[in-house]
Amino acid sequence: MGSPNWRNRTLFHGDNLGFLRGMNSESVHLIATDPPFNKNRDFHATPDSLASGASFQDRWSWEKDVHQDWVDKITDDFPKVMNVVQGSRNSYGDDMGAFLCFMAVRLLEMRRVLSGAGSIYLHCDPTASHYLKELMDAIFGRRNFRNEVIWHYRSFHGNVKTYFPKKHDSLLLYSKSGDWTFHRLFEESNEHTMDFQRWKSCLVDGRKILGRNMPVQDTRFLRFLRRWIREHGRQPGPDDVVYEVAGQALDTVWDIKPVDPKDKRERVGYPTQKPLALYERIVRASSNEGDVVFDPFCGCATTLIAAERLGRRWVGIDVWNKAHETVIKRLKGERLSGPDGDTGGNLLVEGRITYSREVPERTDDGDEAVPFLRTKLKVDEPKDRKMSRAEMLEFLLDQNGSRCQGCDRVFDDSRYLELDHNTPRSDGGLNHVSNRILLCGPCNRLKGNRFTLTGLRRENAKLGYMAG
Repeated sequence: MGSPNWRNRTLFHGDNLGFLRGMNSESVHLIATDPPFNKNRDFHATPDSLASGASFQDRWSWEKDVHQDWVDKITDDFPKVMNVVQGSRNSYGDDMGAFLCFMAVRLLEMRRVLSGAGSIYLHCDPTASHYLKELMDAIFGRRNFRNEVIWHYRSFHGNVKTYFPKKHDSLLLYSKSGDWTFHRLFEESNEHTMDFQRWKSCLVDGRKILGRNMPVQDTRFLRFLRRWIREHGRQPGPDDVVYEVAGQALDTVWDIKPVDPKDKRERVGYPTQKPLALYERIVRASSNEGDVVFDPFCGCATTLIAAERLGRRWVGIDVWNKAHETVIKRLKGERLSGPDGDTGGNLLVEGRITYSREVPERTDDGDEAVPFLRTKLKVDEPKDRKMSRAEMLEFLLDQNGSRCQGCDRVFDDSRYLELDHNTPRSDGGLNHVSNRILLCGPCNRLKGNRFTLTGLRRENAKLGYMAG
């Protein structure tokens, strides 16, 4: 687990890509986020609400919204991801390609900042969920796909006659690795379970079997009794809780009410606000108390409120200029949450949130060798191996010869070649050999911090500087 390079309860204001690139690697435990959906429409908050004035366009254009450096970076370092983007662009259209490119550069950074035992819940709907699933497979690995959770909600749907009313969203759950944090959750009601029906005459408080009223003649119960004795090393006393009858374990369909427009306590008026109960369930399932929860599209801060209520640390990013004000007002209006519900007391008083427009400066030095970045290495470089500058130069000369990778010119003396970063350090590029290239002096000066290698070669071709 990396060290966060920001304070707990920090809200960054601005485009999330720059802030993501400035965050230390493996510094958050859980990402729960509700990004744009590619709905091809505009969203506006209700005028009389706390979020009055909030709006965003969920429309996408390859020409207007895609930056060439995004395309270059994905093409250079993550060709499988670019295959998904281009394939979706070809099959669906430029708008889906642009949306996925926008998401891809950010999801790649989200994967980097996620701890080894961390996971991500990506909120989406049928507009792009299948395309995002393929993109997430390429970035996180299809073997790290854990669930598609269906959030089913009932609300007014008018007189729909030509198709079924659309009343669900999807949550794509991926882990960073094969060892991730997860807690089974159970329905609150247990009365329909087999154990309740079988032992209801023995239950105290509707769910507890104590040592003084155990159904010791029941062979099913004897298994739980033997387990209790093994764990405690003794026979249970009269007041010991030997077994609790829980409700049914939650599956992948969650019936949770949407935010009630008349609920002045929870309703903010933000155009795509999600219910707090939904994100509290996510936080409970996939993090522990004290863990860092992160939402890079935090909007009206539902993820952050859920994290605070459940004793987690948090960090959020949003481009909306009233996000800070909304977070403070919501936190001051919410109540503390305990294992049995509301425990009373306001969550937060003003002054305990860090609000910043400044990108954090990475303190991990970017030296980590992320395995999926080593796409261009022709040797199996050990994960924790840190090469000196001289070793990097020797390695790249052995792989490429005395050739400038920017213009393809071959030099008799390797002293004319300079070691540079493919993705600039200012954009979060690693100081690892997988992100290093050899350039001649003119190419190095032309590249600066403006291009990746692909962009530099394109510029050289435009200027007529390519060899041969």
